[in-house]
Amino acid sequence: MPHSQSSAQRGRVRLARGASPWLLPTVATAAVSLARSRRSGRWAAVAVPTTALAAGMLWFFRDPEREIAQGRVISPADGVVQSIMPWKDGRTRVAIFMSPLNVHVNRAPLAGTVTSVEHIPGGFVPAFNKESENNERVVWHFDTELGDIEMVQIAGAVARRIVPYVPEGTKVEQGERIGLIRFGSRVDVYLPEGVEAAVEVGQATTAGVTRLDRD
Repeated sequence: MPHSQSSAQRGRVRLARGASPWLLPTVATAAVSLARSRRSGRWAAVAVPTTALAAGMLWFFRDPEREIAQGRVISPADGVVQSIMPWKDGRTRVAIFMSPLNVHVNRAPLAGTVTSVEHIPGGFVPAFNKESENNERVVWHFDTELGDIEMVQIAGAVARRIVPYVPEGTKVEQGERIGLIRFGSRVDVYLPEGVEAAVEVGQATTAGVTRLDRD
């Protein structure tokens, strides 16, 4: 069911959970350099890049409210559909590439119970590269009305940490925030057999809003 939100709630933007290790040192450095730049030209030179970096971090770790769309399977990620690939077991994998400009908070594609959250070590090649199949990842399984649904968060060349928000056994609503990937990366959703993809390669997606399946 879609979540009911006021226009004020939908317009609100907060910072993503799991951002602190990157954000706090950056903002603190920018604040110190700005304070000292009033007395020193050298610090003024430092203040410009550190403030720009802090502003970039704040933008990257934004976590806007969303009005969750209707549909059996919705996009877990903001990004662009990189590939739609039939799988040997009858499922269809929809791969969504997330650039550093996208919101990197991921959401549950369906309502259900998290039955597995598995971290798999691996490499860190760019997420748009075919070799990213062997990258660091977190594999999710959800018990839903459509059966078992698999979702995979894949780290990219810069994203060295995937932060799950909910543990195994948690019941989640469709569109609920479930994790964060720091910096550019990829999210794969496996549509069950008999469910056709409604998106196309190259199409932009919005987490919690874009429907992935077709009636």
